[in-house]
Amino acid sequence: MIVMIRIDAIVPQNDIRAISNGLKVIHVGGITIMKVRGRGKTIGPALHAAKGTETFIPEFTDKYIVTVIIESKDEAEVVNIVRSNTKTGKIFIYPLSRAIDIATGAENEKAI
Repeated sequence: MIVMIRIDAIVPQNDIRAISNGLKVIHVGGITIMKVRGRGKTIGPALHAAKGTETFIPEFTDKYIVTVIIESKDEAEVVNIVRSNTKTGKIFIYPLSRAIDIATGAENEKAI
């Protein structure tokens, strides 16, 4: 069975195109890009700290998350592409237990 992972990279808007183009070169499909919406300018990170969790505050104002789902063997290559195309941000890697395609019912690597 192939082990799959999800990689989320929080990056500034200016670096999204370079990262996306780099991932296309190695044929990573299913790249999702989302703009992170804040809670407003008046609520600070202390709100989250009061709940016992820390809040990641990036060094830039507009936050975007680039998400890819890949096989674990490609992890190092994807991380290197992201790191070489941006100077700021964070990368988070999550293991996936299962993936299911809604239309076909295919599972795991066939669902991607």
